[in-house]
Amino acid sequence: MSGSQQAPDHNDRPLLRTFDQRLSELIAATATPDGCRRPGYARLAKEIRDTTGRTISGTYLWELATGKKRNVTLEQLDVLAEFFGVPPEYFLDDEAVRGIDDRRRLAVALRDAKVRNLALRADGLSPACLDALIAMVDEARKTQNLSSIDDDDDATRTSSG
Repeated sequence: MSGSQQAPDHNDRPLLRTFDQRLSELIAATATPDGCRRPGYARLAKEIRDTTGRTISGTYLWELATGKKRNVTLEQLDVLAEFFGVPPEYFLDDEAVRGIDDRRRLAVALRDAKVRNLALRADGLSPACLDALIAMVDEARKTQNLSSIDDDDDATRTSSG
């Protein structure tokens, strides 16, 4: 009976439902030093220990990321935030997530040398040229059936020219 009481409680608590998703996204975006895909949980736990000087086990990381465990302490939350370079609010506040996710997506995109090359070549162009390039990229994304990129920050575009 207590098991049936926990499920509705979990569904009514969006913070618990999103914590594991947010942690999983951060882990997925983590590249190994050689640039490969994300490390395994044991290796990630070692990297966390080496980087922060604090310990969290690979098994516990897996349990948190998959939603098997939900009892993260403030200290563990702080360790995760420090390692991933996000404020602790990232795990708790939707508004903090939006800004950080934009920067994280940019960092992931910039791992690609051709994307980096395109961005560097565009630096210094006039706002009108940048708008034309954005339109061309949007059209290229459509022809390849890729989702559109929302441009919430027009100030970034006009400040670079």
